Formats: sequence, C-alpha cells, structure tokens
Amino acid sequence: MYGRKRVLVTGGAGFLGSFLCERLLGEGCEVICVDNYFTGSRENIVHLLDNPYFEVIRHDITFPLYVEVDEIYNLACPASPIHYQFDPVQTVKTSVHGAINILGLAKRVKAKVFQASTSEVYGDPSIHPQTEAYWGNVNPIGPRACYDEGKRCAETLFFDYHRQYQLNIRVARIFNTYGPRMHPQDGRVVSNFIVQALRGEPVTLYGDGSQTRSFCYVEDLIEGFVRLMAAPDDVIGPINLGNPGEFTIRQLAELVIEMTGSKSEMVFKPLPQDDPTQRRPDISRAKEKLDWEPTIPLKEGLARTIAYFERKLPEWQG
Repeated sequence: MYGRKRVLVTGGAGFLGSFLCERLLGEGCEVICVDNYFTGSRENIVHLLDNPYFEVIRHDITFPLYVEVDEIYNLACPASPIHYQFDPVQTVKTSVHGAINILGLAKRVKAKVFQASTSEVYGDPSIHPQTEAYWGNVNPIGPRACYDEGKRCAETLFFDYHRQYQLNIRVARIFNTYGPRMHPQDGRVVSNFIVQALRGEPVTLYGDGSQTRSFCYVEDLIEGFVRLMAAPDDVIGPINLGNPGEFTIRQLAELVIEMTGSKSEMVFKPLPQDDPTQRRPDISRAKEKLDWEPTIPLKEGLARTIAYFERKLPEWQG
C-alpha cells in the first residue's frame, strides 16, 4: 500500500507556494510543484530539489494537467497589481480556466482541492472588518477586475463543483501576507518599502498614507492552509486567513525606515483607481473552525523579511 500522501501545489515556486512545499515535505508528503515561472522563481525551491519526494513540473494551468494525487493546493496566479495587470486577459484565464482544469483533475482522481482565494473578492469594502458573509464591493470593469473578478469566478466554480459533483473543496481568502522570498519588484507595499529603504531611495506612499492594511507573516498563513486542508469535510470555507492587526500604510513606512536605519524620506503619489481604503479580516471563523490565529507580531516578521532582503539585494543588483 502506498504510504506517503501525494500533494500537488500549483504556483509552487512562488512566494507562498515555496513555503507550502517546504512545509508539506517536512510533514512526510510527496510533493509535485507546478509552476510556469511567470512570477515564481527556481531560486525559491532550489533548496528542495535534492529531496527525493519533491518533483517539479514546468506547466501553465490554463492547460489541462494529468497527475495522480491525493490533495491539490491551487495557488497559481500572479497576486500583485504590477504582475496581474501586465497581461490582464491571461490573469483571468489563470483564475478561471485554471480553476476549471484543476477542478477537473480533482474530480477525475477524487482529490481534496484547496483554492487560494483573496481578500480582493471584497473589493473596496463598505463594512469593516470584512466577514466571510460580506459579498463585496468590486468594480467589474476596472483595472483590478482581472484579478478580483477572476478570483470571485474561481470561488463560484469551486462551490458549483462541490454542489454538483460532491467534490471535497476548501476555499481560503488570503489577506496581505509578507515574508522572505517576496518578489523584489512585485509592487507590494512591504517589499516596496523595504527595498526602497535599504537602497536609501524615497519610500513611495500612495494617497495620504491613511489607508489601512493587515499584515500576516507567511509562516502563520501556511499554518492556516494546512489546518484548513486537514479540517473535517464540512469545513469547506470560505475562511478568512490573515492578521487582524490593522496598520496605516504610513505607520508601516515609518516602521520600515526605523528598522532598516534608513535615511529615506516618504513621498506621496496619487492613489491608484479602486485601491481599497481599508482591509482587515474578521477571523472568527478561522478561530472557531481551525483553532487558528496568527502568532508572529509585525516587528518580528519585518525583522526576518528585512534580513532576507539585505542578503539578496547585492545579488539582484549584480
């Protein structure tokens, strides 16, 4: 009888995916990492390549995939505005065609399947903090819609496959997450601020810096993923995963400048269209159903992330 659980991770060479692959290997799983390297990086998984239970397939999930697995984590999709707006049509295809292909695979092999959804399904929210019962406030024709609506449609597909085919699904709505292995040019606020501060460049804020975000350290988030996948079969989600601690963007900038010892000054630019003014998860459901909540404070997580960027910046600059 086959002993190890076989797990497929799409987007496995990305920021979140690489940490998930690492965690699953540590738990004795056989892991198949699938990535097309649009935003993922071989560097994120190079330390795993010697593990005999780790396999990498270069593949775009907008095309069908045929493997035999017990569980699937679908993380494949560019997640920062710079990357998902680069080719918005492909972003929608990745979310929608990709979900159809992954759900079809899960149906064929009777695998449990996890969808990495996003807090962006809430849009610019009119309630605060955001609960899973909130249907969202999304502009369906705006520049962020390729990601927001693509992820909303993916959730629809997951729940329809669950209702129509009794597929065993899990849906997590991920809030802002940060940590080592973030792409240095992904345009996300934590990596942007750290790179600018370490280089002594002006730290760029959009709007007046009063908009809020909640920042979850990557290891806390991965713990939430694993707990949701292992939960009883009636716990399908959607479940918010994020840190309920809320900070203004200006507070984050000031903290990064202080922690890096930078001489950078803050500069302010216009707020991008449809950029949410508030973002904070209500994680009551995660606490109740998964006994999960973040444990790593922002300053501790930032210290680890800054140390990573300090090591890597000289390599990236050549």
